[in-house]
Amino acid sequence: MKSAGSWSDPRRGSPLVAARVSAHRTSATRANREAAGDPGLPGLPATGAERPRRGAGGGDRRREPAALTARRRTMEPAVSLAVCALLFLLWVRVKGLEFVLIHQRWVFVCLFLLPLSLIFDIYYYVRAWVVFKLSSAPRLHEQRVRDIQKQVREWKEQGSKTFMCTGRPGWLTVSLRVGKYKKTHKNIMINLMDILEVDTKKQIVRVEPLVTMGQVTALLTSIGWTLPVLPELDDLTVGGLIMGTGIESSSHKYGLFQHICTAYELVLADGSFVRCTPSENSDLFYAVPWSCGTLGFLVAAEIRIIPAKKYVKLRFEPVRGLEAICAKFTHESQRQENHFVEGLLYSLDEAVIMTGVMTDEAEPSKLNSIGNYYKPWFFKHVENYLKTNREGLEYIPLRHYYHRHTRSIFWELQDIIPFGNNPIFRYLFGWMVPPKISLLKLTQGETLRKLYEQHHVVQDMLVPMKCLQQALHTFQNDIHVYPIWLCPFILPSQPGLVHPKGNEAELYIDIGAYGEPRVKHFEARSCMRQLEKFVRSVHGFQMLYADCYMNREEFWEMFDGSLYHKLREKLGCQDAFPEVYDKICKAARH
Repeated sequence: MKSAGSWSDPRRGSPLVAARVSAHRTSATRANREAAGDPGLPGLPATGAERPRRGAGGGDRRREPAALTARRRTMEPAVSLAVCALLFLLWVRVKGLEFVLIHQRWVFVCLFLLPLSLIFDIYYYVRAWVVFKLSSAPRLHEQRVRDIQKQVREWKEQGSKTFMCTGRPGWLTVSLRVGKYKKTHKNIMINLMDILEVDTKKQIVRVEPLVTMGQVTALLTSIGWTLPVLPELDDLTVGGLIMGTGIESSSHKYGLFQHICTAYELVLADGSFVRCTPSENSDLFYAVPWSCGTLGFLVAAEIRIIPAKKYVKLRFEPVRGLEAICAKFTHESQRQENHFVEGLLYSLDEAVIMTGVMTDEAEPSKLNSIGNYYKPWFFKHVENYLKTNREGLEYIPLRHYYHRHTRSIFWELQDIIPFGNNPIFRYLFGWMVPPKISLLKLTQGETLRKLYEQHHVVQDMLVPMKCLQQALHTFQNDIHVYPIWLCPFILPSQPGLVHPKGNEAELYIDIGAYGEPRVKHFEARSCMRQLEKFVRSVHGFQMLYADCYMNREEFWEMFDGSLYHKLREKLGCQDAFPEVYDKICKAARH
């Protein structure tokens, strides 16, 4: 090659020889200047200072090794990087790009997303603290609501040409998919992310829709209060938990997140403001949950609070055999003295069932601050009780318990950072974990998104507790993902999209499957449609943040749309907002 020839052809001259000739000429020129008394160029050492370092007639030859050494030192990192890049490309070629994108994403996550996520957390924590201390949120809230009303009225004046939706970027939501509708609908900017008021006499907290569970626990636990149902992940917002749904291990006592809400404030399709409660505009109050923002824009909510205690006294009990697991879990879920009930299923016939009560007293030897960054991931810690086949009792600080699954995003982080639970990683970098789910989505890319759809499952199915054993067999046959999260909840008989089949409250269970399916010949669409069909057959429900493969008829077979459709017509929503199915179906997301 031409570039190689310039180094080897003696007729063209060696660069090393050229360098020596150049150095010799420079040396001679300096010597002539010195003889004439020229002190040299400004900024260079005086000639008298140069002479002692340059021996007679051999100064240049003694400088050559240093120059060559410096050049070699300069080139060594570049050569090393080139070799590493070559090996990496060779590895990608051998393993395949799909394998690398799915299994080696940790490089990008560790180097970029973890530091960015930490900055996000610090900013929002400081902002929330300052706003609440200065009590500026209530004053600004009214102004912000009027601005939302103004945007809606302007949309009407312009002819209502497209549907409306919130202007919050799709990648900021916790749903794994980004809504396509954001690009075609009128985006209404809703900058409402503050806790407005805590009324301990009425036992109510009033919040804006973008307030996160991390904000709520940080404030409420610091003043001795908490929410009866406080879903695990820090980044879940009040608006998402109302317009979608939310659940926690206390839901067997209090129901879903919507069932602890006492009032909603909304801006409707005509720009008007309305407040709804179980006794005022009650139809709207019961229709809002699960409606995904298709009846109006939520601008505030009032939520029940209860006194908090310092610790959760948590019992761990390993159980083997599917019948024994279902019987034990059902029994503990029916006991109202349990403040918290949760199960982790590690195989079809192995589980650990946890029950907890809040307490102000703790045995120091059994205190476990599981939320500290250097602690093992919670699901791995729980698995140790199964492996050693022993029961356990621990006292966990309340806020640590609430966010016990946050650091590992349940067990999703083990697929992104395989060594994330390694003690060395936890001690050195655990304080930056977890990466923001929103940032993971933002940097995912279309190729990786499609790959995850075919190689990854994130689903929460809500089924009657009496169908638990049948449901677990179905999950095993259709997707075969472990661990599986088990969380019981009471479902009241109330109007709305989701309610039990009869006229009485019924005990249900959330079966959460998150991970890579291990069933042979897994095909996302066909396997998930089979699972959805089973859930419909037992009068269960699918959480709407997840991929939904049902058609419109099947969707309305699962959910009761009678009150919802009545209100959409009454409030003029049909020309203002898409139907809920059109926002959550697979075709509406990418």
